[in-house]
Amino acid sequence: MAHDHDQTHEGHPRHDHAHMDFAKMLPYLEQEAELFSPLYASVAAWLRERQPEPEMIVDAGSGPGVISCLLAGAFPQARVVAVDAVEPLLERARERAGRLGVADRFSTLRAELDDGLGDLEYPADLVWASRSLHHVGDQRAALAGFARGLAPGGALALLEGGLPSRFLPRDIGIGRPGLQSRIDVVQEEWFTRMRAELPGAVTETEDWPALLTSVGLRHAATRTFLLDLPAPVPEEARAFVVSSLTHRRDTIAESLDADDRATLDRLLDPDDKASVHHRPDVFLLTAHTVHVALRA
Repeated sequence: MAHDHDQTHEGHPRHDHAHMDFAKMLPYLEQEAELFSPLYASVAAWLRERQPEPEMIVDAGSGPGVISCLLAGAFPQARVVAVDAVEPLLERARERAGRLGVADRFSTLRAELDDGLGDLEYPADLVWASRSLHHVGDQRAALAGFARGLAPGGALALLEGGLPSRFLPRDIGIGRPGLQSRIDVVQEEWFTRMRAELPGAVTETEDWPALLTSVGLRHAATRTFLLDLPAPVPEEARAFVVSSLTHRRDTIAESLDADDRATLDRLLDPDDKASVHHRPDVFLLTAHTVHVALRA
C-alpha cells in the first residue's frame, strides 16, 4: 500500500526523527485535516455502525485535534482523549475543543505511542490511530499497547495505506509527463529511510489485518474512503495543493532530477501562469484505508 507522506497529519508519536518538527508543521497539519474532514466524517459514520455508543474514544497520535473534535461531534455521548507527544499540538487541540463547544468531554494526554496509550484513566471503547503507527519504530509493540488500552468489546480503527494523492494530469504541458508518479517513487524511498532511522525500528510486512490479529485482536473489516474534489477546486483545496507540493519540494527535491526540480519550482511559482496557483486543471483525488479490529 502507498505511503502518501505529504500528509503527515494527525499522528505524531515523536518529533526527533528524520528531522521532522511537527510543531512547526502545525498550520499544514490543520489545513490538511480540515480539508479532508468530509472523508473523516464518512469514516466516523462507518465506525458508528460498528461501535454505536462508545463511552470513551482515544485519538492515538492526535496532532492538533481536528479529527479528535470531529469524533467528539460524531459521538456526542463519548468522552474523547487526544494523545500525542507534542505539547503545542495538544494545546491547539484543547483550543479547538473549546471553540467547538466540546471541551467538557475532551481532554489531552501527552505520551509517546511507543509504549501504547500512556496512562489512561479508563480503557477505551474506540481507539482511532490515523497514520501515527508508521512513526513508531516497533509497530507491532505499539499495536499491542493499543490493544491493552481497549475495553472488552472495544474497537481499534487503524488508518494506514490507501493511494497517493493526485493533483494534476499526467501531462501538464511543462516538463516530462508523469511528474507525480516519479515523486511517488522518491517519496517511497524517503519513507523507507525514515522508518529505518526510527528508534527501535523493526521491519514488518504491512499486512495490517495480520498485524492486528497478531496482537490478539479480531480483524472485523477494512474499507477505503475516497476524497474526490474535481477541477476546478475550491480555493482551500488549491491552497492545500500548494502546501503539499511545497512540503514535498522541501523534503525530497534533492532526490529528483534537475528537470523535475525545475518543473516543481515552476508549479510553485505564483508568478508563473503554469503554476498550481493558477492552473484550471488542478484537482484533488485520494484514498485512505481504515482497518477495524475488535477486542474479545
